[in-house]
Amino acid sequence: MNIKKIGMTALAASLVSTSVFAGELTATGAASITVENYSGLNIDAGKAFSMADSVTLNGSTELDNGMTVSMSFELDGGDVAAAGSYDNHSMTVSSDALGTLVFAGHGGSTAVSAIDATAAGDVFDNFDGQVGTAESSSAAGDAAMLSTAGGNNIMLYTLPSLVDGLSVSASYTPQGATLESSTAYAATYTGVEGLSVSYGQGTNNAGAVAFHADVMTMKASYAYGPITIGYSDHDFDSSTNTRDQDTKSYSVAYTVTDSISVAYGTEDMTTGEDSTSDATYTKLSASYTTGGLTLSGSRQTADNISYGTAATEDQDYWGLTLGFAF
Repeated sequence: MNIKKIGMTALAASLVSTSVFAGELTATGAASITVENYSGLNIDAGKAFSMADSVTLNGSTELDNGMTVSMSFELDGGDVAAAGSYDNHSMTVSSDALGTLVFAGHGGSTAVSAIDATAAGDVFDNFDGQVGTAESSSAAGDAAMLSTAGGNNIMLYTLPSLVDGLSVSASYTPQGATLESSTAYAATYTGVEGLSVSYGQGTNNAGAVAFHADVMTMKASYAYGPITIGYSDHDFDSSTNTRDQDTKSYSVAYTVTDSISVAYGTEDMTTGEDSTSDATYTKLSASYTTGGLTLSGSRQTADNISYGTAATEDQDYWGLTLGFAF
C-alpha cells in the first residue's frame, strides 16, 4: 500500500508562467527471514539464518501532452557493501500511442532476460558458489544459466498494444568504445484464456569477440482450473563452442486454495564443455499467503553442479521463509 503520497502543486512563475505540475511519490517494501541448510556427501553446512529487506520508491507525473514520466529506485539492505543500499533504479516514459521506454541506470533487464526465467523458477541460482567458482560470464564453475548482456544503462522499449494479448519489446545495451553493443527483442502472447507463450532472441557481445553469443529463449504455460503446467527452453550459442549451453525446464503447480499452493519443477543444463554429465536441478515447494504475510518452504536438489561426478557435485537444500509485504 502507499506509505506516503505527496501532491505537488505550484505556480511556477519563475519557470513557466501558467503551468501547474502535479505528481505523486509512493513507497512499497518487503522484508523476510529465512532459515536454510545445504547438505550432501561429505557436506553439511548447518542451519543458517538470514534476513532480506528492500524499499522501492516510485514517483510519477503526467505531462501536458498526455505522456507519463516516472522514476523508480530501490533501497536494498542486502546491497550495502556494493552500493551503499542504493540498488536498482530506472526512469520510464510512456503513452498509449507511443508505447513505453525504460532507461535502467542499474539492474535493468533486456527484452530476453525479462522473460528468460526457467519454468521451474531458476533453481540453479540457489546453488551459486556451492561448487567451483561463483556465477560468472563463462561456463566455468557452477552451471549458471548464461543469457543476454544485462545490467546498467539498458534501454527497453515496449510497443503500444497492436493486438489484444500481444506484447512486443526490444532492448539495446550499449558498451564501451572498444566493445560491441548488444540487442534483443521478445514477444509474449496471452490472448487465450489460461495460456501464455513467450519468445525472445538477442545477442551477448560483452567482452572479447571470442565470447560473443546468440541467445534464444522460449517458454509456455497453461492453466486449467487449479493446475498450471510450464515448459521453457533457453539456448546460449557462443562463438567459443566450449561455452555453448542449453537449459530445458518443466514445472507443474497446483492451487489448493486461494491461500495455499504447491509446485514441482526441474531444470536440465547441457554444455559444450568437456563435461562428464548434465547439471540437473529439482525443486518441490509450498506456500501459504494471507494478507501481506507469506510462509513458503522448499526442498531442492542439485546433481553434477559443475557438470562432473565428484562427491561435492551433488547437494541437497531445504529452506523456510517468512515474508512480509507492505
